[in-house]
Amino acid sequence: MTLKFKLTKKPINTQFGPVAALLAYYQQQQVLEPFQKVVPAVKKSDFSLASQLTQVLLSILTGCEYLSQVNTRLRPERKFAQVYRIDQFAHSSTLSRSLDGLSLANLTELEQAVQDICRSCSQTRRHDWRGFLQLDFDLSGLPCGKQAQGSRKGYFSDKKTLRVANWPGSMPSITTKPYGLTCFQATGRRSNVCNQPFLGSKLR
Repeated sequence: MTLKFKLTKKPINTQFGPVAALLAYYQQQQVLEPFQKVVPAVKKSDFSLASQLTQVLLSILTGCEYLSQVNTRLRPERKFAQVYRIDQFAHSSTLSRSLDGLSLANLTELEQAVQDICRSCSQTRRHDWRGFLQLDFDLSGLPCGKQAQGSRKGYFSDKKTLRVANWPGSMPSITTKPYGLTCFQATGRRSNVCNQPFLGSKLR
């Protein structure tokens, strides 16, 4: 199959042209061939396990945060699927059942396959160590389940709580809040303390 990528004024064939080009390169260089080492005990789908693992990888590359998004984001991409030499991508339920059915031996095989793929794509292994090695770390947090390996409780610094009316900085300057025998203006600015006795202290 000969692939041609160019701009066109006609309706688009796929919205994931760069990923399609990357997939074509992966197929030409057999980058994802290590997925073939993951052999399931029983074949339960029309797609091989290696094909489904590749489709899961493609779902990540196309921005799917959950497998359920495959049905609306990746599965309708028939032209994209032809690059992978299939008529249509698998349903999300098919991918989910295959992942759930992986045994401990399959997980070990998958871990080794991912390591082999990373080594084949690694620029560090081909780096000229006579010069500096510049690394770009992405410290963005990713949500995961409680049972995920290495997961821990935390928070996202960019997900701040929106200010509401009970925040001092968002209240009108005339609003005051009684507190003990004194009262303060509920504003974020520095203000004088009202040393007026609380009303309850006069009732004796």
